[in-house]
Amino acid sequence: MDASEKLVQDHLHHRDYVDVVYEPDGNVAPDFLVNGAIAIEVRRLNQNHFGGPNTKGLEEAAIPLWNQVKDLLSSMGAPTKGESWFVHFEFNRPVERWKTLRKKLRSALAAFAVATKQERAIIAKGRNFELEVFCRTSKPHATMFVMAGYTDKESGGWLLAEMETNIRYCARKKEEKISKVRSKYPEWWLLIRHKLFMKPRRRLLGRRNNGARVRGFAQA
Repeated sequence: MDASEKLVQDHLHHRDYVDVVYEPDGNVAPDFLVNGAIAIEVRRLNQNHFGGPNTKGLEEAAIPLWNQVKDLLSSMGAPTKGESWFVHFEFNRPVERWKTLRKKLRSALAAFAVATKQERAIIAKGRNFELEVFCRTSKPHATMFVMAGYTDKESGGWLLAEMETNIRYCARKKEEKISKVRSKYPEWWLLIRHKLFMKPRRRLLGRRNNGARVRGFAQA
């Protein structure tokens, strides 16, 4: 049981459902069965990139890119003048292939490390990517460059519009998943763990009395 499923289980118990069975048919849909009749599928609501032939969660590009840039910064070694610098990058999709982007970034970082004048600047650009060295750290670190963060230019946007778009996408994918077994139970719900654009805290969409209607589910 993953974190989203555990949260849904707690939610159902909180709403006084007693007969709650996790994976009644094994590791296939539904995720839960309530009162022997209500089949429930669980989905974490994430923001997606809908460009191109394949839809992907924004984190599918952001996390690997973060790790690649962070590893590159660490590989640049110790401070050359007894000072470390915070680094930030900004991107949107599609990002230049890492094989060529890495060469550009390494060359720019190496040049900055030995430059006579060091100041805040965007030191490297690639396809839909910018790398900025923006300020000295308060004290030297083990490495010359320290990852400070990144900006995903496709993340965020109008809250309600983004939520509606991504909820409908999640519902469509779940509807496809349950198509072969939906006749087994008279009612299906989609419960969504909502984390879009929020500070880290637990929030759950999906109430018996005021759930939204989406195609393929009695409640969402």
